[in-house]
Amino acid sequence: MDRETLAARIDHTVLGPTTTRADVLSVVDDAEAHGMNVCIPPCYVADARDHASDDRTIATVIGFPHGTQATSVKVAAAERAHADGADELDLVIPIGRLKGGDHEAVSAEIAAVNDATPLPVKVIIETPVLTDAEKHAACEAAADADAAMVKTATGFTDGGATVPDVSLMSEYLPVKASGGVGTYADAAAMFDAGAVRIGASSGVDIVASFAE
Repeated sequence: MDRETLAARIDHTVLGPTTTRADVLSVVDDAEAHGMNVCIPPCYVADARDHASDDRTIATVIGFPHGTQATSVKVAAAERAHADGADELDLVIPIGRLKGGDHEAVSAEIAAVNDATPLPVKVIIETPVLTDAEKHAACEAAADADAAMVKTATGFTDGGATVPDVSLMSEYLPVKASGGVGTYADAAAMFDAGAVRIGASSGVDIVASFAE
């Protein structure tokens, strides 16, 4: 893997509750300079699209960070994100429904969001709060709903991406490893475990620590 290939597999991220428009535009500038994608709050998608080059991939989040919105709200958010210029959607599942055993409702919601737009959907399953059995169930629900990827975590619970979780998830769909990935060594471990994408607020540090 060369530096350009690595950068193209990183979603440089800013999603905190105090994120400003200036923060988002700065992340876009960093992504432009290093060849990364961006993942930003939905309220700034139109701003980012206006600021970014036409070929810069812009991902945004749906149901973030807890996944507790009604399905109809998530569908409407997906449609708005598409209209505003997003290229990809990172959807938080209704974690409580999964833990309550209502796996069909989880899959149905993913399918509803997936069907709402032509954009690829990465399903955030929030591995730090799930048992292994629940991780398998979440990945099965995402695969059944024809999601594009599964993603480890939001970064807003204790814990993040781990090698065992990425390995488990990669049995079902391509994996975006997110949460706690701060260096190229961290990213390389995730790639070796089966990840195809990294989500990180430290995208610049990951690229900078890469040694060809």
